[in-house]
This record gives sequence, C-alpha cells and structure tokens, in this order.
Amino acid sequence: MRFSVDAHAIGRRLTGNEVYIRNLLRRFADLDPASSFIAYVCGEEAAPWIPAGFRRRRVSRSPYMRLGFDLSQKLREDRPDLVHVQYTAPLGCPVPVIVSVHDISFLHHPEYFPAWRAWQLQCTVRRTVRAAARVLTPSEFSRRSIVKAYNLTEESVVVVPNAVSSDFRPRSRENASREVARRWGIPSPFILTVGDLQPRKNHAGLIRAFEELIRHHPQLPHHLVMVGQETWYGSRVRRAAAESAVSGRIHMTGFLSDEDLVQFYSACEIFAFPSFYEGFGLPILEAMASGRAVACSNTTAMREVADASALLFDPRSTGEMMRALRDLAVDAELRTRMERLGHKWAASFSWDRTARKTLDVYYGVARPASSAGRLQAKSVTVS
Repeated sequence: MRFSVDAHAIGRRLTGNEVYIRNLLRRFADLDPASSFIAYVCGEEAAPWIPAGFRRRRVSRSPYMRLGFDLSQKLREDRPDLVHVQYTAPLGCPVPVIVSVHDISFLHHPEYFPAWRAWQLQCTVRRTVRAAARVLTPSEFSRRSIVKAYNLTEESVVVVPNAVSSDFRPRSRENASREVARRWGIPSPFILTVGDLQPRKNHAGLIRAFEELIRHHPQLPHHLVMVGQETWYGSRVRRAAAESAVSGRIHMTGFLSDEDLVQFYSACEIFAFPSFYEGFGLPILEAMASGRAVACSNTTAMREVADASALLFDPRSTGEMMRALRDLAVDAELRTRMERLGHKWAASFSWDRTARKTLDVYYGVARPASSAGRLQAKSVTVS
C-alpha cells in the first residue's frame, strides 16, 4: 500500500499538531515496513523527523498555495491510496481523505481565535469532514462534539487517543532545577504551565490564582513559570503578568525546544493546566509521565484525559484553582501520591498503539474489502 501524509507542520513550531504527526510517522516506520509512505513537507527543517525510507515531497509554505493547488497536484502525480491531513484537505483532492480533527473550539468558542482564522476553520473543516472517508479525533468529548456539529454518523468518527513520548519520564528534580536556574535564572520550587499564549489557555486565570495563593500563604517560596510561544494574544498575557502583585515571581520563557521542555517538566514541583477548552490536553500526560503532580481543568476533554490522576478545578473559579495549587504545594504526601498515580496513568497511553489504530483505519479505507486481518495480528484495542 502507498500512504501519504500532509506533514507540513513538522519543523514549523506548530506545537500539538507537529508533535502528533512526528510521532505517527516515527511509529509507522516500525509497524508497517511493507507499505510505502510519502510525507509532504515544507522545508529541509523537517528532514530529521522523517523516517529513513519515507519519500519526502516539498509543498508550499503558503496554506493557500498548498491547499489550493500544490498538494492536489502532488497527489495526482504520486497516486497514493489515501492522504491523511489535519483539519483541512486540499481542494480538488483526487484520493480518499482521512482527517484528524483534534477539537472544534473554533465552532464552540470563535472568540478564542482571530476572526479571520475562526471563519477559515469553520469553512474548511466543514468541507473536509463531510467529504472525508474517516475522521480521527483523540477523545470521546471531541468525537461527540464532531458528530453533533457536522451531523456525521457515529461510525465515521474514530477515537484514536494521543500519547506521550518516551522522552518524558521521571528524572532528578534537583539536577533539572540546577540546569533551569543556570540557563534561565528561574529559581525553584516552581509551578509550571505549558501552552501557547492564546485565550483558551487561561493564563490570566492562573496568574490570578497564583497571586491569591501567595497572598493567603506568603510563606510559600514558589514561582510560576509559563512556557509557550507568542501569538496574537501574547501581549495581553504579558500585561497581566506585569501588573500582578507577584510579578517578580512570574517567568515567561517563550517557545522551548523538546529537550528544554523536558528539563522544565523535570524541574517543576507542580504542573497546572487551567485551559478552558481542549480536545485532548497532551501537556497533562507529559507532566504525569515526567513524574509530576498535576492540577488541571475539569472541562471538555481534560477530565477524560486526567481521569482520577490529577486534582481538578473549575477554570473559571480563581478560588478552586488556588485551592488545588495550595493542596499540592503544602501537602507533600498528597503531592507524592498524585505523582505516582499520574505516572502510572500516563504509561497507559502509547504512540505505538495510536499509530497502530491509525494504520487500521488506513487499511479499512484503502482496501475495505480485504482489510480485515491485514493488521489483525498486530492490532491492539485502544480504550
């Protein structure tokens, strides 16, 4: 079989979308060596992430050129059995489409996006999911939302949970803290959050909760560290941090490489994820896999992803958020218990399982009459 993947996100700091496609390609190489794979990339910066033996094809960095002409033309030339895209398929696509839609926040909360971006996603994703052979999504929350929003059949939307890379594992907090202090000048202990500076990540809410935490418990030595790349909304987050009564304890790092991100997860004492809306919430699992206690929102897919292995709070309640942070900060026994529970829970998510189930969907679409049993010997049920 010949499978093609729109991998334009690789090397372009597209955070979750990039992590997703990089890990799938890496596992495909091991799980299905008999098939050929084509990765459509935008530049040489993607080369280190494309497995040996996969064909690389250059497409335009411009989404208008890539989706309006370039990708369709490459698909006509390459004639794969299908193409796998994230959110948006090319116009005039000549092959079956599998689309990954991680969430539809652009429908539920367009205010989280620049107006043009929300409108663009509303139009292009609707066109794509209605034409797609299958829609992949990482959570039951997102599956239900997609089925309802686009009036799709239950069978056409498949839950394939995301997973966490083996790079995220328990490491020495002391060693990592020394490295973070040396390179970034950030002292320990600290509370960490990870996410692009955009409205739905609720950085301002976390800043308020942290300020309340220090006001009610001035003996706590903690700092707050926000890791995430700049966006159109970043100046508002920075203003909220600068105007906080505890601004001297708030640190913003911008975008970090994978290696540096591992250091911050390892160095933190508590991980907080106060997002308003997530289709999955991968940083929750990354922190758990790193052996760190997690406090996160109880909304959308985050309750599903965290299960009983995190302290949950209403992200719109400063008091609830503050109390969750306080409990983990002052109660070492609770913190240790949550670290242990989280690490065990994160281990149940595997990119091998995610890639295997994705390949099962590929074969079901590309060869529906004979796909049964093609990967049956290798298949693993993903709950």
